[in-house]
Amino acid sequence: MVHLYGAESVILVIFSVIIVHRINKIMCNFAAMKTIKTFLVAAVLCCAGNLLAQENMKLTVKEQALVAIAANEAKGDMVGLKKALNEGFDGGLTVSEAKEALSQLYAYTGFPRSLNALGALQQVLKDREAQGLATEAGHEADALPKDYDALRQGTEVQTRLSGQPFNYTFAPQTDYYLKAHLFGDIFARNNLTFAEREIVTVSAISALPGCEPQLRAHVSGARNMGVKDEQLHEIPMVLRQRVGEAEAVRCEQAVAAVFGEPSKAVNTIDFSVWPKGEPNTGYAQYFIGNSYLAPLDAQNGGPVNVTFEPGCRNNWHIHHKQVQVLICVAGRGWYQEWGKEPVELTPGKVVAIPAEAKHWHGAARDSWMQHLTFNTRVEEGASNEWLEPVGDEWYNQLEQK
Repeated sequence: MVHLYGAESVILVIFSVIIVHRINKIMCNFAAMKTIKTFLVAAVLCCAGNLLAQENMKLTVKEQALVAIAANEAKGDMVGLKKALNEGFDGGLTVSEAKEALSQLYAYTGFPRSLNALGALQQVLKDREAQGLATEAGHEADALPKDYDALRQGTEVQTRLSGQPFNYTFAPQTDYYLKAHLFGDIFARNNLTFAEREIVTVSAISALPGCEPQLRAHVSGARNMGVKDEQLHEIPMVLRQRVGEAEAVRCEQAVAAVFGEPSKAVNTIDFSVWPKGEPNTGYAQYFIGNSYLAPLDAQNGGPVNVTFEPGCRNNWHIHHKQVQVLICVAGRGWYQEWGKEPVELTPGKVVAIPAEAKHWHGAARDSWMQHLTFNTRVEEGASNEWLEPVGDEWYNQLEQK
């Protein structure tokens, strides 16, 4: 992944505008290629938009890489980790910094995760060398003075992080390990700054379900260690783009809690089980909110996995001369036939929708939802008829049931 800055970014945006103009000029006389034109224009504008967004980020490219590296390490996603490492190295991250981040994480995610990640780093470096890709080694941490007092220094660092002295009297040995080893030995290594170490920690704990109290504590502590408020608010954005929705939401909620900002609980899902797919642009006009399609060998008769973001639902519609089958596989949502009570969709729920039945389906207001869908008993002349939207008033009443 190539990262551009300053004048290079401006040049690419201008070039993108020129491309859009050329596409319009070439395509305007070919009505049959309207869809291709729309796709190409959207792709070019999306690249330009992403570039401008990158320009405004307070997290540096290196810091964004550390976010993705730490979270993928914590969730054990070696494919995502290798991608994040390569993007980091392309953006100026050094081998020393990557190694240090992954080594530090053993204190938060355990030795097995850390050692697996270090093994992935070794493989990435080997592959980059074979491909002739430049990777900056960086500098190792400076040696500590012979009279260095890890317990004293670690206590000072922990106090700064916490904003007050902290003594874990229930487990004195654990208290010693935290002070002398984590905050004394590890944090004393100066090939990562305190701020970078807390970006790594917040990102990793965001990928650990059930660790919300520790996550909130580190979001708060990160401010004391030099991480700017704007940077903390950007970490969920990077997690959403490069790691996963669940990790992003977990971090968003922790940041909101620390800053006293409004937030709502959202039930996320693991897209590594059932793929999220691509934006459902072809049918977006018949949906409120965003949905995504992931065909599962659909060309050979397999189903399509449909993902709905919280609050997303399709319009009332009718399948003529065919039966549609829904199989909920993740999250929570609703299905409703006209004139009948709504049916809650949870994993394992199967609904066979009769032909000619007016109905709608979608996610709950506070949850993502995925269902597989396919059509059966398809007769000659089968078609779909899209009708009116499911309005907020109707939908909100249903959510109160």
